[in-house]
Amino acid sequence: MTPLSRRGVLGAAAAFAGTGAAVSAGSPATASSRGSGGRHPKAMVFRDVRPFGARTPVDLTVVDGRITDGRAPKGAKVIDCGGRVALPSLVDAHIHPDKTTWGGDWVTRKPASGIADYCAQDVELFRTQSRPVGERAYGLMAHAVTRGTRAMRAHVDVAPAYDLAGVEGVNTARERLRDALDVQIVAFPQHGVVRTPGTAELLEEAARSGAIDLVGGIDPISFDHAMDEQLDLVFGLADRHGVGVDIHLHDRDEKGTKVLRAIIDRTRALSLRGKVTVSHVFCLPNLSDTELGRMAADLGEQDISLTTVAPNESLVLPIAKLRDHGVRVGLGSDGVRDAWSPFGNADMLHRAHILGWVTDVRLDDELADCYNVGAHGGADVMGLDHADLKPGAPADFILVRGECLPQVLVDMPQRDMVVHGGHVVARNGELAYCF
Repeated sequence: MTPLSRRGVLGAAAAFAGTGAAVSAGSPATASSRGSGGRHPKAMVFRDVRPFGARTPVDLTVVDGRITDGRAPKGAKVIDCGGRVALPSLVDAHIHPDKTTWGGDWVTRKPASGIADYCAQDVELFRTQSRPVGERAYGLMAHAVTRGTRAMRAHVDVAPAYDLAGVEGVNTARERLRDALDVQIVAFPQHGVVRTPGTAELLEEAARSGAIDLVGGIDPISFDHAMDEQLDLVFGLADRHGVGVDIHLHDRDEKGTKVLRAIIDRTRALSLRGKVTVSHVFCLPNLSDTELGRMAADLGEQDISLTTVAPNESLVLPIAKLRDHGVRVGLGSDGVRDAWSPFGNADMLHRAHILGWVTDVRLDDELADCYNVGAHGGADVMGLDHADLKPGAPADFILVRGECLPQVLVDMPQRDMVVHGGHVVARNGELAYCF
C-alpha cells in the first residue's frame, strides 16, 4: 500500500470570494505598550503610502492604534514609507503552532497509514524535541508576525500524552508576542475525545482554567466513533465555561453532513450562536446546490463560521455561496513543518497566493478576493474588526514595494514593514524590537 500523506488523509480546501465592508461585531483587537516599556507614541504618521496600490500617495495617520482621517496631533512620530503599497495585515484562522519543528533540526518523517499513525508520530516528536513547546511555538508565531499576520487561531493538542504542556507553551508564546499578534487558543483533542481516556478531563481543566478561548473536537463519527458523546461533552464544556467551539471535520460523505447537522442543532439548543466554528468541512463541496443552500442557510442562521486551508482544488469550499447566506469563512495555514508534513511556512500572503493558484483565478478582482479571504475572512471568524485602512479601522497593515494588490498577491514581495496597533513590529523580515 502506498503510504498516505497529509493531503491523502485530510484532503484540503481552498476558495476565493470577496469580503463585505461591514465591520465584524466582535471586539476589536488592541495592542499594549509592553514590548517597549510604554515608550510608544500614541500618534504616528506613515508618510507617502499608497493604500491598495493607489496612484497618489497619502499619509496614514494613527491615533491610539486606529486609523484616523483627522489631523495628526502635535508631536506625532513620522515614518517615511517611500511610496510603498499598504495592505491590510492578514489573519491565520487555523494553525497548529504547538506541533512545529520550525527553527530546529531537520526531521525525517516516516510512513503513516492514517490519523492514528500521525498522532503516534506527534507524540514521538514531542518526546524527542530538545526545545519546549513554548520556544518552538514562539519561533513560528514570531515568524508569522514578520510576514504580516496580525492574528491567529492556534489549535493546541490536548491529550494524556502531553497533559496541558501545549496549552501552557502556546500561552507563553502568546504573552511574549502580545504587542504584535492577537491569538486565540483552541484546546484540540487530536487523539480523540472519547477514544482516548483522560482527554475529557484535560479539556475540562483547560476550559476551567481560563487558559483557552475555545474547545475543539475531531471527526466525531469516523475517528472518535461516538458522535453524540463527543459533541455533548464539547458543547457542554463551552456552555459551562463560556468558551467557543472549533471542531475539525474531515469527512467528505454523509458522515460529515450528519455531524454538521448535529453541530447546528446543539448550537441552537444551547444558544451558542456566533461562538461555533467548523474547520475544513470537506463534506460541503459534495452537496447539490439545493442541499448546500439549505445547509448554508442553517449555518448562517446560527452564525456558525468555517475555516479552510488550500493545498488542492478537489475540495474547495463554496465560499461565495456560503457568504450569500452570511456564513463567515476564514483561511489558515494548518500544520507547519510538523510530524505530519515537512511543508508550511505560516506566511498568509503565500497561503492567499496558493488559494489563487489552486482555484486557477486570473482576473484582478479574483486575485484581490483571495487576499481578502486571508485578510478579512479570518478576522470575521475571530471576531476582529476589518483592518481595511479606513478611518476607525485597526492600524494593522503591511508595507511592500509593488504596483497593486493583485501583483503583490502573485509576486509575494518582502514585507518591508509590518504595523500592528499603529506600531512598527517588524522590518525586512525581522522583529522590530525584542518581545
